[in-house]
Amino acid sequence: MKTVRRLIFRAVAWRTTLVALAFSGLAFFIDFVEASEDIGQNGYTLADAVVTCLLMLVRHVHDLMPIAVLIGGILALARMAQTSEFTILRTGGLSPARALRLLALLGLIAAVLVAAIGNWLVPIAEQQLTRQRATFSTDQQVTLGRAGTWLREKRDVPGQGTHTFTVNVGSAINEGEFGQVRIFEFDANGQLKRRLAASTARVIPNPAPGVGDGSVWQLKDVVDTRWLSHERLTQDAALAGTKVIDERKQDNMDWASSLTPVVVTASVLPPESMSVLALWRYTRHLDLNAQAAQRYEMQFWKKSVYPFVCFVMIALALPFAYLHARSGGMSLKIFGGIMLGISFILVNHIASHLGQLQDWQPWLAAVAPSLLYTLLSMSVFAWLVRRQ
Repeated sequence: MKTVRRLIFRAVAWRTTLVALAFSGLAFFIDFVEASEDIGQNGYTLADAVVTCLLMLVRHVHDLMPIAVLIGGILALARMAQTSEFTILRTGGLSPARALRLLALLGLIAAVLVAAIGNWLVPIAEQQLTRQRATFSTDQQVTLGRAGTWLREKRDVPGQGTHTFTVNVGSAINEGEFGQVRIFEFDANGQLKRRLAASTARVIPNPAPGVGDGSVWQLKDVVDTRWLSHERLTQDAALAGTKVIDERKQDNMDWASSLTPVVVTASVLPPESMSVLALWRYTRHLDLNAQAAQRYEMQFWKKSVYPFVCFVMIALALPFAYLHARSGGMSLKIFGGIMLGISFILVNHIASHLGQLQDWQPWLAAVAPSLLYTLLSMSVFAWLVRRQ
């Protein structure tokens, strides 16, 4: 049985590797053609374009791996069926259940690889890519949309109740460094008490002894505005020079926060490029501060389930081993495999968007497509086995 396992493993792994290399090469070529248009602008060189495309390739490999497993599995198993190798293996005692277990082990190996790439390599590559884009942008920073990104925390102030702090970050300059930062402080009644506006901010872990989580924001070029009163001034008070707003400017200021550097970094990254752990931490932060977390919860479950898509793909490939040569040529089977993979990706995206629109449970929207296609493949597999 070791010989059988080695034969199937080698055939599927080799063809999956070839398909993954082909897809990766195509993705790299498309990205390079697009990146080459910026060569010569702001010191952007050919080497920089290659580095940018290599960083983007990490995510492409992660996204394309399940499809490569599907097509590689179809190529290997359909070829073995065409040359009667699989028939000989079945005659030698390879039962359908044992074949399923062997391919499930291959799916597990692919799932571990996808999980490792998605949770370690993709976040690192995305952070480097953000830094690369900031380096060669006109203003040396990456703008985070029109409104930037928003963070919120609640903090108990002695004698004043619970204050709410809302932080707006306009752009990312470097790792842990941000631009166009505004911090708003609201009192227990929801009235604005203070606003800090800084050109840049560097976020570092809180170095204070005995402080666990939290951070210190090192603000530069700060405008500190305080609202002394929200009462409308009478004419006499206005003539007397009573101040309602006190505004001061400072070159540097440290602002302590309970927001951890991990949460701050997560807020400026697209959820698709975050690890499962970072998504879980950020989702927890959003829930604790009564912010909308559905988008990140959905991405958390999609990212958690995604490695197991390799099991679905290998399950979809298995029925091709039980098709006779007369059931269609190799090109037709490859085309069918590609269509299966594309349909799964479409259903997965549709389920994700429907889940957000219809307020489904995030885990259900993430798991449902995989369960559906697994049941479909197992049904076809059982039907083909009964026909033999």
